[in-house]
Amino acid sequence: MPKSKRSKLVSLTKVAKKTKEQKGAMIKELQDNAEKWKYCWLFQVGSMRNAHLKTVRKLWKDTARIFFGRSAVMAKALGTTPEEEHRLGLHQLAKQIQGQIGVLFTDTEPGEVIEWFADFQQPDFARTGNLASRTVTLPAGPVMRTHSDPPEPFPHNEEPQLRKLGLSTYMNKGVPSLHNPHELCKKGKPLTTEQAQLLKLIGEKMVVFRVSLICRWTAATGEVVQIENQPQLDSAATGGDDPEDEEMDEE
Repeated sequence: MPKSKRSKLVSLTKVAKKTKEQKGAMIKELQDNAEKWKYCWLFQVGSMRNAHLKTVRKLWKDTARIFFGRSAVMAKALGTTPEEEHRLGLHQLAKQIQGQIGVLFTDTEPGEVIEWFADFQQPDFARTGNLASRTVTLPAGPVMRTHSDPPEPFPHNEEPQLRKLGLSTYMNKGVPSLHNPHELCKKGKPLTTEQAQLLKLIGEKMVVFRVSLICRWTAATGEVVQIENQPQLDSAATGGDDPEDEEMDEE
């Protein structure tokens, strides 16, 4: 008798782990770059999106090397104590690598780096748990998709989804509509899953991907300088992108 497919066991524990060889290669890569470049920066990201981080990498491809991997591996590569540091002063940098921190090696002068990252911003849709940056109220009448130019109403076949997400809609000449204004979200309040999905459907971008510089190490002197007056990052949210692992520095 053939074995029933229903009784088949599927393992959920087979997750590929980084080998010692891969971690060793990552450590060597970081140390080689510490020997090559004039400056090493630490940065953190607000509203993490891998696509936007790849854009940063692409724009800096010819003038920098970016690592965004496991903090423990990167800190070990640079050395967290004066005795272990790979180059003079790097331990002051390494001890600040905790959580989602990236490393940027470059020869570009500090003023230019600070100015570039201050200007780089990418609006994006909020995720569950983000704080609403503004109050959004949908007016009575047709429910509109604001990302269209000009804005256009939702098609009739999306009305069930709008109702499922909390809108008390009705059909008016084949268009999902509201009898009364509906406060979709309130400024400063955490977004629910339904609110975040509705904001995305109507085209309201509430968060901004941006990079905040933490500190800079200078190879010539071993000095580490903390970077002040950096932009405040959007609060963390559940369901956001996990930063890509050590492979972020490929190419």
